[in-house]
Amino acid sequence: MDVVAMTFASGWASGINAYATVFLLGMIGRLGHVEGIPEGFQRTDVLVIMGVLALVEFFADKVPYLDSAWDAVSTFIRPVAGALIGALLAGANGDLLPMTMGALGGVAALLSHVAKSGVRLAVNTSPEPLSNVGASLAGDAALVTVVGLAVAYPVQAAVVAAILLILTLTLAVLLLAQIRRGFTAFRAWLARS
Repeated sequence: MDVVAMTFASGWASGINAYATVFLLGMIGRLGHVEGIPEGFQRTDVLVIMGVLALVEFFADKVPYLDSAWDAVSTFIRPVAGALIGALLAGANGDLLPMTMGALGGVAALLSHVAKSGVRLAVNTSPEPLSNVGASLAGDAALVTVVGLAVAYPVQAAVVAAILLILTLTLAVLLLAQIRRGFTAFRAWLARS
C-alpha cells in the first residue's frame, strides 16, 4: 500500500465519518485479508463498536440541525481519528514517518470535516428536508467509495479525495452567507432544545 495516499484518503474519509472509516477498513482487512490494515481495526469488539457508532452517525446525519450538533461534537473526534489512522497505517512505532502520516491524516480529516460541516449548515437552511438527506447520502457514498478504493488503489483514492475536498471547500466558500444563516438557525435550534 502507498502509505501517504492511503493516509490522505483515510484522513479525508475520517473527516466525513470517522467511525465508518475505521469500520470499513477493519471489515476490508478482516474479510479481504488485506495487508497493511491495522490488526486493531479488525478486532470484533472494535468492529461492533465502530459499526454501532457509524449507524448512529448515519441516522443523525439525516436530521437537520441534529447533524450540525453531531458535527460540532465530532470536531474533537474526526481530526484525532484521522491522525491516529494515519499513524497506525504507517506502523506507529515512534519513527518520524508515523508521526508525519498522523499529521497528514489529522489535517486531511480536519479540512474535510470543516468543509462538510459548513456545507451542511448551508443545506440546513433549505425549507425542505430532502436536500439534507441527499447531501448526507452523497457524503456516505463518497466515503464508502474512497475507503474501498483506497485499499486497492490508494493513489487513485487520494486523487479522488483531494478533488472532493477541493470541491467541498470551494462550495463552502461560495455558500459562506448561507453558512452564516445556517449557524444562526442552528444556535436558535439549540436554544429551543
